[in-house]
Amino acid sequence: MRLRSDTTETGGLGSNFTPDHGERPAGGRRFKFPKFWGTPSGQAGVSGSSRTDGRHSPREEEPQTVTLTFDQILEARHLCEASRLLIEREELLFREIKETEAFKDHQEEVDKLAADYRDLEGLVMQTLRLSLSQEEVSMRALTSAVKAMNQELSQDQQWKQRDQTPPAWRPCGWKKLHDEMLRSLVEHRMDSPLTPPADQQQQQQSSIQRDIHGMGRQLKEDLLVVVDAVKSCYPPELDICNFYARLYHQHLSARLRKIAEFVLEDKDCSFILRWVNEYYPEILQKAELASEIDAEALGKLLPRKLLEPLEEQYLSKEQDELTTYIGRVLEEAKQKWTDGEEPTREDGCFVSPVAYDIIQLINGKVSSAEKVVGDRHKAQTITCKLKDLMQRFSTFQNNVMKQNKPNSRPFIKANLGCIQQFSDILHGNIHLFPEEVQNNCLLILADMKQSAHSYLLKPVHENLKPHYRKLGTSDWLHKQLFEKLLVSIEQELQELQGSIESCHQMLIGQLHQEVTAEYVKRLLKGDVKLKNKELQLKAYTTVRDNAESLHGLFIAMGSNKGWLTDILTKIAQVLKLQDLPAIQMQVASLGAAFPDLTEKHVSALLKLKTDFSRANRKTVKETLSETLKENSSVTAQPFFSTVHVK
Repeated sequence: MRLRSDTTETGGLGSNFTPDHGERPAGGRRFKFPKFWGTPSGQAGVSGSSRTDGRHSPREEEPQTVTLTFDQILEARHLCEASRLLIEREELLFREIKETEAFKDHQEEVDKLAADYRDLEGLVMQTLRLSLSQEEVSMRALTSAVKAMNQELSQDQQWKQRDQTPPAWRPCGWKKLHDEMLRSLVEHRMDSPLTPPADQQQQQQSSIQRDIHGMGRQLKEDLLVVVDAVKSCYPPELDICNFYARLYHQHLSARLRKIAEFVLEDKDCSFILRWVNEYYPEILQKAELASEIDAEALGKLLPRKLLEPLEEQYLSKEQDELTTYIGRVLEEAKQKWTDGEEPTREDGCFVSPVAYDIIQLINGKVSSAEKVVGDRHKAQTITCKLKDLMQRFSTFQNNVMKQNKPNSRPFIKANLGCIQQFSDILHGNIHLFPEEVQNNCLLILADMKQSAHSYLLKPVHENLKPHYRKLGTSDWLHKQLFEKLLVSIEQELQELQGSIESCHQMLIGQLHQEVTAEYVKRLLKGDVKLKNKELQLKAYTTVRDNAESLHGLFIAMGSNKGWLTDILTKIAQVLKLQDLPAIQMQVASLGAAFPDLTEKHVSALLKLKTDFSRANRKTVKETLSETLKENSSVTAQPFFSTVHVK
């Protein structure tokens, strides 16, 4: 039934209705209308009361008085005016009953008034039932119905303050009826939501998903109607937007509770969680709704006791999928190596998809899980088995190195890129991992990188060993010897090509440090004796020049450890200096820069200067000890801890 009426109420009626201040009949209300209907049928064009000069008489120019009955007012859906009319009749009738104390004499009028109230109540409730159907009811009619309800509630309060027996319809309880009507309206719309033509995605949904999706769509559309139109029909104190929001929230929550109490398939489980933690909050966060609805006061759609089992089921499934996928990626890499394949090359570098594929999956799953369960820490638990998976990756790498097949070195070079990618994601995306998982995986990766470096550098050091043996001997002071070492190093560096740039840089830096450590170790071994100032100055020049040559070669090849030059330069200065205070200062400077320098290292260095007394060596070592105590909190690159001396 359509209830639209575009007539504007003025005092409940159209703007052309002017209340007459004369006596009003019991069943209607008198109004004055301007005369615009023309001449009544059956009369001449000029009535007998017209002036003979053609002008209308004053009586004819006055507006005519017409009377609208209560039924006519109801039919026009002027519910607010109808309510006022009934209240006026009620007041007149019960004032007369009180004055005459003759209730029985007015029984017929009381019954008629009660019947009119029932008719009005029926229309008000019918209008409320159509509140959200803008095609069925106008907002003017709804506004009139709300005003009528408020008038009746005010009249209820008036009767509470009187000592007279109220009529049977007081209190009317229309507010309670209003709330029940809207609750029934919401339940009906949510139970029978409008369903647009199903697209391919919806056709693939389960019945539970389609049911929830339909309710969610209906909820969103209806709340937008409430905010855009219905809100204007209510006074602010009734807070109608939040009232409707609570009704929809309660109904959707009740439906989800019933569904969640049953064992669900994984896809339905995740769908419900997404509605609770993602889709539903997104609806309430829409700009049009957020300013009118207190979403925080509504709370969660499901209680914790129902959410937790769903979360456990979902997270367990995601964890299993991640574990299975990573295992498959590692197995594919292992199979390629077993089959003798080499990793693919990009820009001349060996690369592996292992890290990229795993990282993409981890990032996607954890980010999605955070939205689904609405909690970052819970989402991170998906990666709780990553340590075991990373250990499998480490075991695979160890097997590759142990068997040392022709394609093993290319695989290790490719693995260095994977190790770097995994390390970057663990350092830069801590939101994806529990802290314990992050730390454990980083330790495994650090060990893998060091093992890979050792594997790749071991043959290099074996080839350089003949040159190492001559360091620190009398032959070492001749420039030609060291130049041969540099040529061999440059040749070996070519064999180390094949890792991505950042990994190659670290590998070359590692070799740079190890060659420098080997140089210092051979020097401190003490095979050469610097008996006088001349030899000590020559040793200074040799070490300084060697430091510069090593620096130039390794930096050109990509090393990022230029600080290694300072070690050799400071050692050279110690060999050159003759005064005890100057040597003390130089050793103190070396100890401050490298706190892993020990007294054994200093003693071995000073013993090269055979003319430096034992007492002076003791003094210098005491200076070092004091320096190390003062700088105990300083952290620096470790170096001397890798240089073993007797």
